[in-house]
Amino acid sequence: MSALATPAPPVPATAATPTRSSEAGRAQSRGGRRALGVLAVILSVLWVFPIYWMVNSAFLPLNKLQTPEPTFFPVGATLSNFRRVLDDPSFWTSMRVSLAVVAIVLVAALLFAFLAALAVSRFRFRGRKSFILTILVVQMIPAEGLFISQYQMLDGWNLVNKVAGLALVYTAAILPFTIWMLRGFVAGVPIELEEAAMVDGLSRTAAFFRITFPLLAPGLVAAGVYGFLQAWNEYTLALVVMTDPAQRTLPLWLQGLVESNRATDWGVVMAGSAVIAIPVIVFFLFVQNKMTSGLVAGAVKG
Repeated sequence: MSALATPAPPVPATAATPTRSSEAGRAQSRGGRRALGVLAVILSVLWVFPIYWMVNSAFLPLNKLQTPEPTFFPVGATLSNFRRVLDDPSFWTSMRVSLAVVAIVLVAALLFAFLAALAVSRFRFRGRKSFILTILVVQMIPAEGLFISQYQMLDGWNLVNKVAGLALVYTAAILPFTIWMLRGFVAGVPIELEEAAMVDGLSRTAAFFRITFPLLAPGLVAAGVYGFLQAWNEYTLALVVMTDPAQRTLPLWLQGLVESNRATDWGVVMAGSAVIAIPVIVFFLFVQNKMTSGLVAGAVKG
């Protein structure tokens, strides 16, 4: 009898040899990442271009700004526009008013919002849900709908054209969103951290300030950035409250440079806009470092 033929064993596929499908998939993935990178660059240029155009125009003389052909590079740059801004006494008066308003708003808004966020996140009390719902409802009310009542209130309290009056309405305007923002940060810190510190011998107050408060520092900084930007750049409410030219904020001062009875010197306007933006940039760069250090310090202490 002839021996039965046995089938040959299958040859195992080697994993070291890439298949065509995997190579095509990697190439497609690289192509997708490149496309997203190009899209990100285009969006970044579109976002930065208005800022660049403002700074570029601030260094150009008026005769170049009025030509039909746009000047994309500050050829023949001059500092005369910035000198006219810095030599204007009303600019420094408006700077002092804006800084005073922002300082009051930041202290008051962060203090009240922080206490309110702690109350709604850490305690259960009657009317808690109604309070949270009220915060959301207040956010939906257009600011323009409150101008008349706010002006009458400030006029009755003799706070029109006063830094305290404008700071009061600014604080009331940004409090709802600030409370909601800080509530998320407070709720994200486990209360068990405080309880563990209290077991180790700390009081409730000491446990809060030594353990929980450092973890909330990034939230306070984020809320401070929001409050600073709102109070620094707000225009319409300041236009209603601060009718005295000697009590104008910086946005009102900048609007005063654009007059209807003569040609507007856009070089000075752009220079003023650039100078007004400098404190915002400096403040953000400063608190950005504080935000990172506060987060790391809180994580170490926790």
